[in-house]
Amino acid sequence: MQKILDAIMAAENAADPEAELAAIAKLPVPESYRGVVVRAEETSLFEGLDSRDKDPRRSLHVQEVPTPELAPGEALIAVMASAINYNTVWTSIFEPMDTFGFLRRYGRLSEQTKRHDLPYHVVGSDAAGVVLRVGPGVTRWNPGDEVVAHCLNVELEEAAGHDDTMLDPQQRIWGFETNFGGLAELCIVKSNQLMPKPRHLSWEEAASPGLVNSTAYRQLVSHHGANMKQGDVVLIWGASGGLGSYATQMALNGGAIPVCVVSSPEKAELCRRMGADLVIDRTAEDFRFWSDENTQDPAEWRRFGEKIRELTGGEDPDIVFEHPGRETFGASVYVTKRGGTIVTCASTSGFMHQFDNRYLWMHLKRIVGSHFANYREAWEANRLIDLGQIHPTLSKSFPLEQTGQAAYEVHRNAHQGKVGVLCLSPTEGLGVRDGDKRARFETAINRFRNC
Repeated sequence: MQKILDAIMAAENAADPEAELAAIAKLPVPESYRGVVVRAEETSLFEGLDSRDKDPRRSLHVQEVPTPELAPGEALIAVMASAINYNTVWTSIFEPMDTFGFLRRYGRLSEQTKRHDLPYHVVGSDAAGVVLRVGPGVTRWNPGDEVVAHCLNVELEEAAGHDDTMLDPQQRIWGFETNFGGLAELCIVKSNQLMPKPRHLSWEEAASPGLVNSTAYRQLVSHHGANMKQGDVVLIWGASGGLGSYATQMALNGGAIPVCVVSSPEKAELCRRMGADLVIDRTAEDFRFWSDENTQDPAEWRRFGEKIRELTGGEDPDIVFEHPGRETFGASVYVTKRGGTIVTCASTSGFMHQFDNRYLWMHLKRIVGSHFANYREAWEANRLIDLGQIHPTLSKSFPLEQTGQAAYEVHRNAHQGKVGVLCLSPTEGLGVRDGDKRARFETAINRFRNC
């Protein structure tokens, strides 16, 4: 593993980094590597505890694992950096179920997928690194290529997936519903998960947008989601968080008008740094959408809607960008404009949503479910990063050994933007290949740093 890292580091100040990296093809593949895992024997670790009291630091372990054989169509990546997503939090607290059921079902699919059904699960759905090997049938990528990985793992053996790969019956999220994820020194991906690493970004910056940037693109921009247009008023929950920070940038980049909902003055300031003028600090306004555990308060929905109109000059949101779920969904349906769209992915505050259907059916609103992105959407989202139209929202990074702490901070919402993890990379700031391009965007790239 050290020889692999040495080869990658040799490209750091080389006149021809690509030539240096091509030599990686001659290095042997390590028999094992370090990965962040949950263990099947610990799935009852948090029984009886509330979700907020479950601690990822107890369940996420860094351990040596055997390097699996490559199957056709796959690539082995030397991972320089990864990032924390909420699916890693769910995995670490075994909610809403443990992920070993996913691995067992995937393992039954074929001889190749049996490799995934193990008593440990190497987690992580983001990665930036260097291609180390490719399996039979891979022609687009070669050892030495600098890449980022998106997290759609899809078989594409059934007709249903060939209009939109997210509809494939065997669609899975890599590192969550499959093994050998990105929070590790090595990872295995399908070759159609790979995209070029933006050359002006460091490894940790390049790793951080993948899942959330692609998810926000499909949810907000794509015709499979809200199909946002210029001038749309877009209400964005958690607008300074991992997902919302990309939705905010996409709204601004696409000529829409974001209304950013956050929970502190510091988060409100981050939205303004991104260029958003309309910001609601829900904590300062003391919005309480539930009067008790089982009863929502429509008066608070109305007060929230009035606050939005106050900011927009009387307009309701054309689009509500939903992901908190249970806590906010009733309010989201209520405040959406007649004929507008509530587009939802995830449910970090709870999966069982309740809303007053009169405000949906009588006002001709739509609820659109959105889940990650297909390869084209992920590629387009990554292209926006490469063009410097959308920027990483990385706030800080942890070493691989402290992945549990990184996941804990995301679980407790004690973070801003995205939290990165250094895998093979010995320090932050490595991997920048185009310094001139970076200089044009330096301020925007660092907006979330050390928040």
